[in-house]
Amino acid sequence: MTDLEQTPAATLAARYGLPKLGGRPGVGGYLAQLWDRRHFTLALARSRFRAQNEEYQLGILWVLLLPLINIGVYWLVFGLLVKSRSSTRPDHFLSFLTVGIFTFGFFTGCFVEGAKSIAKNRGLVRTLHFPRAVLPLSVVIQQLMTLGAQLVVMFLVIVVSGEPITYRWLLIIPVYLMMTLFCSGVAFVAARLTVHIRDITQIIPFVNRLLFYTSGIFFVVAERYGKTGPDASTLGKILSQVLTANPLNVYLTLARDALLSQDRHMRGVHATALQWQLGVVYGVVVFVVGFYFFWRAEGLYGRD
Repeated sequence: MTDLEQTPAATLAARYGLPKLGGRPGVGGYLAQLWDRRHFTLALARSRFRAQNEEYQLGILWVLLLPLINIGVYWLVFGLLVKSRSSTRPDHFLSFLTVGIFTFGFFTGCFVEGAKSIAKNRGLVRTLHFPRAVLPLSVVIQQLMTLGAQLVVMFLVIVVSGEPITYRWLLIIPVYLMMTLFCSGVAFVAARLTVHIRDITQIIPFVNRLLFYTSGIFFVVAERYGKTGPDASTLGKILSQVLTANPLNVYLTLARDALLSQDRHMRGVHATALQWQLGVVYGVVVFVVGFYFFWRAEGLYGRD
């Protein structure tokens, strides 16, 4: 028996540079693969953007109509019918609500669809070799395309509601860039978790709904939960701080700070320096952690 026959297969594979089938490349190599597949990622996002709602007669128009209907319903309920605790409802409620609905809708799309990005494309994962991070990233890009189309409507509603167009509107660009990083990290985490634990898909709608009603879409979080005097309980103070520092409330506040008028002293639209810093930290940290968490399981996707 020769020395070659006695050498373990793993040692031989390493000696001659044979990669493990379905193995996980290093982070640098993985990022290089993602860059090489950038055109595929964009094509996948564009095709899904065009295909959404295509079975309906109005087709792509539903991308614009659905958030408008949401705004109308919530403005009717929370702006006209519900009068309780109206002190926490900000001035110029329509523009405040509009920014909240459109901005949170971007997160919802990335979170919910990102969680299903691997499971819905199991056939693609099993038959083609490509970095699996392409799938959650294509979802985020698709949601960015949707948001881009919706921004036109959002700007129109804001202007019609009486808000002036100012140079501060340009601040919405870095706000949504930070939020895109954050949503990408969330999509990475959700995509991996739902592959390993399918039951999570049943919980995600409830988590999303909880975030929807606690992130300050309809009210100013700091005013509703901001009781910090001697009568405030320790639990109440903690709740106020947690909800105010909630990443989604931070991004909503930053978006409103960019788009809504600064000379009317509107409550709940002025972002602090700390909130801008938190926006950057949330975006970078969640993206890096989410990407690393997803990459660690690269060799496992499609094996079930």
